[in-house]
Amino acid sequence: MKTMREDMREMYTAAIEAVNPRRAVLEHLQVRDGSLLVYSNEKQVRELDLFRFRRVYVLGAGKATALMAQAVEELLGDRITAGCISVKYGYTAPLSRIEAVEAAHPVPDEKGRMAAERIVQLAAEAGGEDLVISLISGGGSSLLPLPVPPVTLEEKRETTNLLLRSGASIHEMNAVRKHLSRIKGGNLARAAHPATVINLMISDVVGDDPDVIASGPLVPDASTFADALAVLERYRIAGSVPAAVRKRIRDGADGLVPENPKADEECFAGVTGVIIASNILALNAARRKAAALGYNTVVLSSLVEGDTRQAALFHAAIAREALASGNPAKAPACIISGGETTVEVHGKGLGGRNTEFALHSAVFLAGVRGISAASVGTDGSDGPTDAAGAFADGATIARAESAGLNVGSYADNNDSYNFFKDLGDLIITGPTNTNVMDVRIMLVREDGG
Repeated sequence: MKTMREDMREMYTAAIEAVNPRRAVLEHLQVRDGSLLVYSNEKQVRELDLFRFRRVYVLGAGKATALMAQAVEELLGDRITAGCISVKYGYTAPLSRIEAVEAAHPVPDEKGRMAAERIVQLAAEAGGEDLVISLISGGGSSLLPLPVPPVTLEEKRETTNLLLRSGASIHEMNAVRKHLSRIKGGNLARAAHPATVINLMISDVVGDDPDVIASGPLVPDASTFADALAVLERYRIAGSVPAAVRKRIRDGADGLVPENPKADEECFAGVTGVIIASNILALNAARRKAAALGYNTVVLSSLVEGDTRQAALFHAAIAREALASGNPAKAPACIISGGETTVEVHGKGLGGRNTEFALHSAVFLAGVRGISAASVGTDGSDGPTDAAGAFADGATIARAESAGLNVGSYADNNDSYNFFKDLGDLIITGPTNTNVMDVRIMLVREDGG
């Protein structure tokens, strides 16, 4: 029999392949007899006569956006007048008519600001006889940094860093970032009005809320300044963010600054939004692969969020129950989940939520034979690292101790990346050019695997 580690590698590979951005666009956007057909959940939701549009613009941002743009170029070719997308460094694809700007993620940089400026400029050029195709995917918030003056890019970077270290969820982070931006929270829709807009989104957020994906540049903002202020206060960073950020958020909460556009605003009348890929598609692909490999498989949820350590404890408990009693699945069993957990950073080490999950799983599974775990970011980068995640099993802690590694020190310093690097247990995929949050797999085999 193959090892459990080999099986998990096949499963997460299948999950990532299932949310290929190019294929997702071609499944939801088709050109037939001069018409552009838009599909959602296999149903046609819009048909547009391409001959009535004077110009076609392609705009977007995110880790998956380069392959999305490649698909749109295949469909529309020289019908595209101009385009600009902002992608993470290394997350590129060959393009001929759409400009791709590589920028920093998760903390924004000047290249991202320049790309955002260009994207707003192109959107503002579009008129009532024009079509805008928007390609939005996870990571777009950091890749579209266009702060409202007097907030500077450096001040927004500092705020993003504080939010990342606080353990705030992506929903909470984006509530803040939207209220510091000239492009997020529906403001790009204002710029593009009155053009016709097709907004294709690949979701990297729990619940697939369109206004949270890349902070919803073309979606009504459901959050408020009061929500943003509550996030800063909840994580006790209201006094730590730069003064200009604090003043804008407080002024907005006091009604002194207008809110971002809401659902009843005219700028959304011409916008059609479709989510073309999400976490559950990846999980179902992993489930199918697991079944093909002979595992009794359970998909727990694509909505797992909250503290990473607690999530690891919960998953380890389920796997141990499956080994002991056959519930919720009899061995050989495969337990799968998705979503996105958070890590409150106390140390100065290196890592992300997936290597943190694997480290805590190793602790909770220590000495248990027959259970292996993998936690993988579908984008191929776990936090600020070159790893997608890591493997762990019941022997991980014993191996670490034999190698002279103190697991407690690594855990206290949030240094999960170096812990697994020293053990040779990192999962390295390289940039995947997609992003639908995380895939966690726990395998249970009585033979020990």
